Amino acid sequence: MLREMWASMTRNVTLTFAAVLTATISLLLFGITLLIQRGFDNQLVYWSDGVEMIVYVEHGYTADSPEVQLIQGELLRQTTVVESVAYCDEACSSEVATTLFATDPDALQQLLPVIPSFFKVTPVDKDSSEVLRALKDSFDSLPHVTEVRTPDEAVAVLGELKGFFGVRTLVMSFVLLFASALLIWNTIRTAMFARRREIEVMKLVGATNWFIRLPFMLEGLVQGLAGGLLGGLGMLFINRDWTNGVSNFPAESGLEAFVVTDGYPYWVWLMMLLVGAAVGAIGSGTAATKFLDV
Repeated sequence: MLREMWASMTRNVTLTFAAVLTATISLLLFGITLLIQRGFDNQLVYWSDGVEMIVYVEHGYTADSPEVQLIQGELLRQTTVVESVAYCDEACSSEVATTLFATDPDALQQLLPVIPSFFKVTPVDKDSSEVLRALKDSFDSLPHVTEVRTPDEAVAVLGELKGFFGVRTLVMSFVLLFASALLIWNTIRTAMFARRREIEVMKLVGATNWFIRLPFMLEGLVQGLAGGLLGGLGMLFINRDWTNGVSNFPAESGLEAFVVTDGYPYWVWLMMLLVGAAVGAIGSGTAATKFLDV
């Protein structure tokens, strides 16, 4: 059976290469999609676990101002929710704005003359985010507070991005998987037509349909496994390259949670092998059954 499989593959080198290449690309996209989804999950946990509330104070007040002291006192009074309160005066706020608006000097020039100071509020535990959101309205009503922000919008945007990229890349990978199954199907059909005289002789001497069908099914299975193997190697290389690149990003970029290094890529690789084997077996099995009577 292995000898027959090898003979069939070597007779159709071009089609075999095309089938393996298509399976590799589709499974690579499938694996990267799963890693992207895991990266977004990690990032959502990172933002939720490190949630902070930013309370902006009107321009013109210093840390010693009674108005600022009043706001700080109200924040520190929430001892069951707030772990720490850090005040960033207008000079500190200007440095932050200079970093954020480095590519937009016009906006920075308009902002600096009226830039507000702010308090950065750190919650006690991971479950404090909902409580902080509930306190947002009460702190909004404090005198001389211009705005209170929580990371709700950032978390919502991350969730939308996860759905946007996840659905589209998954659909693309499934389309390519279907294309690879069709290509494997066409490869097996071509191989069976090329060996139709041998198949006729095998039937005449008593070979069963399964005896004839299995080498062709094994050929498609090997092509799918080869695509999963090569796609998995490509996925691991891309993931390692991304991990090394993120390590050079600034610490304040917040992108470190997009790195997937907990062994999950190897589980994805195993899944890619299984999917590749299934696609190859289904495509070749269907073709071998349909075109067995040649």
